[in-house]
Amino acid sequence: MAEFAYTGALRALSADASADLGALLASTCPAACVPVVYLADYSRQVLIPLTAGMPAEPVDGTMAGRAFTTGEPTVSAAGGHARVWVPVLEQAARSGVLAVTLPDTSPDSASPDSVEQAELLGVFAGLALAAMNRVTDAPRVHRHGRDLSLPASIQWDLLPPWSIRMPGAVIAGILEPAYDVAGDAYDYAASDGMLHFAVVDGMGHGIGATLLAGLAVGAYRHARRAALPAQEVHAAIDGALAAGYDDLSFATGLVGTLAAGTGRLEWTCAGHPPPLLLRGRKAVAELGCDPTVPFGLGAGTPAVSSCDLEPGDAVLLYTDGVTEAHSPGGEQFGLGRLTDLLERESAGGHEPEELLRRLVRAVLDHQDGQLRDDATLMLLRWAGP
Repeated sequence: MAEFAYTGALRALSADASADLGALLASTCPAACVPVVYLADYSRQVLIPLTAGMPAEPVDGTMAGRAFTTGEPTVSAAGGHARVWVPVLEQAARSGVLAVTLPDTSPDSASPDSVEQAELLGVFAGLALAAMNRVTDAPRVHRHGRDLSLPASIQWDLLPPWSIRMPGAVIAGILEPAYDVAGDAYDYAASDGMLHFAVVDGMGHGIGATLLAGLAVGAYRHARRAALPAQEVHAAIDGALAAGYDDLSFATGLVGTLAAGTGRLEWTCAGHPPPLLLRGRKAVAELGCDPTVPFGLGAGTPAVSSCDLEPGDAVLLYTDGVTEAHSPGGEQFGLGRLTDLLERESAGGHEPEELLRRLVRAVLDHQDGQLRDDATLMLLRWAGP
């Protein structure tokens, strides 16, 4: 099979901010190959095609969903021909899947070369999407699936990709209700061998909570990009909220770093639930720290806690909307249920993105799909030096 050619697509992408992604990808393919991009909706339950007139694919129970949740290519039949499903990658984040139909190939004879070419096209599709999202609303609007509330729309513009990866470490985040989230937010970034991360839970609900969380995330990014030490990053968030509000508005949160080369984890806490340490697929400890009042209430100089991770360790951060979720009958989800579920799903060997997707679906199911508070989860995994 001939290799895919990207020169023309790159030229078109640089010349037209509103270029049609499907046409771009088709221009790279050998004759008669048919590529279709499916983007995951914000709740990560449905894969929505960019090509008009094609049906959406559920994430659960489909070949498309398998490629999305595992990150591995799959091959299915399409009219007697092979259809290769591969993840659409924005760096490490799987934002959807790409289906490439190979008209001259039967389902049982798709060559490793063909699959590899399709995988590379999925990477190119992710790079093109990342570039297009900076200059056009089309892909973002298409993947909505249903209407976003104004607070949720603002929050989604604040969030980083669903995951990022660097040698030795990976981090992923998720939050619900995806279409009506307000006060929860998270952020992370990689630089110089370090993963930087923060989780914020702003008080209240609606647009006020969104603006509070947005200020906290903005202050965090500003301090992080100034390469301030952990205590000063924490103090910068606290100071920004205190200066921005003349009442007792506050946000709980955690701010930290993971050194990918050594596994050294450091964090500060502002009235937030402690992280859970997962070792050998068992939740072995809560990572406590000296108590500090929430951001915005004049916390002063916080204590910096630390832990040396072992290869394979994972750390789960969560907001109280997870553990305090109540079933219609009033039963709380609770830390014990979260711990048991974390251990059970970890035994399946899932990647962090899929592990979080399963955890948050369990929280939603417990509350009959109607969360009364935002629920946010973040997972860091350290593979070793």
